[in-house]
Amino acid sequence: MTSLYNIWNLGIKELRSLWQDKILLVFVAVAFTVMIYTAGSAGSMELNNAPIAVVDQDQTTLSGRVINSLQQPWFLEPDLVRYDQVDELLDKGSHTFALVIPEGFERKVRQGQPVSLQLNIDATRMSQAFIGTTYIQRFTLTEVAEFLQPGSAATSQLPIQLVTRVRFNPNLDGTWFGGVMEIITQVTLISIILTGAALIREREHGTVEHLMVMPLRPFEIMAAKVWANALVVLLAASVSVTLVVQHWLNVPIAGSVALFLLGTLIHLFSTTAIGILIGTVARTMPQFGLLLILTILPLQLLSGGITPRESMPELVQNIMLAAPTTHFVSMAQAILYRGAGIDVVWPQMLALAGIGAVFFSAALVLFRRHLSV
Repeated sequence: MTSLYNIWNLGIKELRSLWQDKILLVFVAVAFTVMIYTAGSAGSMELNNAPIAVVDQDQTTLSGRVINSLQQPWFLEPDLVRYDQVDELLDKGSHTFALVIPEGFERKVRQGQPVSLQLNIDATRMSQAFIGTTYIQRFTLTEVAEFLQPGSAATSQLPIQLVTRVRFNPNLDGTWFGGVMEIITQVTLISIILTGAALIREREHGTVEHLMVMPLRPFEIMAAKVWANALVVLLAASVSVTLVVQHWLNVPIAGSVALFLLGTLIHLFSTTAIGILIGTVARTMPQFGLLLILTILPLQLLSGGITPRESMPELVQNIMLAAPTTHFVSMAQAILYRGAGIDVVWPQMLALAGIGAVFFSAALVLFRRHLSV
């Protein structure tokens, strides 16, 4: 009971210390509101208002129909240019696509002869280049099929027909993905920063020495930092999910928010321990910032939140199983996107608890060694 009393009082001290640091409080508030909203609303990967130029060497009804099919919101109004202007437009970056319709296009289509359209792409805009090519090809095939046989579809001439059914995000709206993934990013980042900064702040202010002369154990000091900072991040994440994601961004949550917050709490056990581990190794705040960059980048880029894990080398997949973010991303996507229950995500929760215990034990060993020096 004495140990629990000490952990409680030390945690209250952590919360009071954080309350006095207004800059850090503003940083937390912005991270879980503005950053989440920005990632959800401005981070869409859909094709939207892509600039396109068209070289119409045919000047026929069919070429005009192809040009008219390139409409908003996918493309800006096509600019009709000459063939010798294509390279200049792509070099300047003013247009992402340049479609060349050759002379005799309609005549060859009517005669059933093969005909090729040339599509020049500025691939420095990678996402638009990849998606836009598919859109242009689909629109062109549709117009040719409608021109040859009104009322037909481009796929009606094929011996098979592919029927696509999209689940969990039927409109393929990128805002549904960006906002939730940004919450996962901010939960990991802020929890590491808060615990690590709290430890370094005490070292810089000399309060660590005060704790050393008190009848406190290193475990109690660490546990207090973990629960206090985890509580702040958990409250911020709950407000972000309900207020920013569900109300501001209008993203439907398929599963239980309470179950997601339970998984977040287990994840915070790992990340706060990582923050203490980094804060113990670093001696100053600049050193902490450098170590944070080396830690947070692999956790975010290789966890599956940006790129699917299946697209990564098998060695990287196996290594990242030791990272808490890998299991947290898998759990969060299953709950929030697919409505999974605890019967589905309990392996990820168990893995998070085990990884957190390992990091907490390692941080405790280093912290004890630091206090004994």
